[in-house]
Amino acid sequence: MKAIETALQGCFIIEPKIIGDSRGYFFESFNESKFAEAIKQEVHFVQDNQSFSSYGVLRGLHAQAGEYAQAKLVRVLQGEVLDVAVDLRKDSPTYLQHVSVVLSAENKKQLFVPRGFLHGFLVLSQTAEFFYKCDNFYNKDAEIGVKFDDPTLAIDWKIALDEMIISEKDQSLPYLNQLDR
Repeated sequence: MKAIETALQGCFIIEPKIIGDSRGYFFESFNESKFAEAIKQEVHFVQDNQSFSSYGVLRGLHAQAGEYAQAKLVRVLQGEVLDVAVDLRKDSPTYLQHVSVVLSAENKKQLFVPRGFLHGFLVLSQTAEFFYKCDNFYNKDAEIGVKFDDPTLAIDWKIALDEMIISEKDQSLPYLNQLDR
């Protein structure tokens, strides 16, 4: 496993070691001790989540606040997504900066999103299965979010707005300047 720190402190792209031959391939998608060594911190994941979406579905930007904040290790089992993490940690040198990475079943990359980050993804393929581990349990009352097209963030989502499918809930999220930070 190779961990590459992104421009955002504590946020890593994880590249697995893939062993392939004429029969197919094998890789270790997660190993707690190797993961901790690679990112130089211990993270204990307690919940796995999976979603299925079609082309243009945008989910995000979401986080959980306070004691319910979650770190996530995300990957794509089928298809391709543009995955985005936004640093919402006020004391961070990369506060309000974002990183985006294409995650796919083909490249098998993962993204580690630390606590204190907003997270979202957009499906670039016909369909995609998205899988993620969380280090804290979901709590509906701790949900926070920021609208995907916030001008302060200026995220390039790679497809036109009229091709996006966005839930009413995500469309009604506040902009950063409306968020109680």
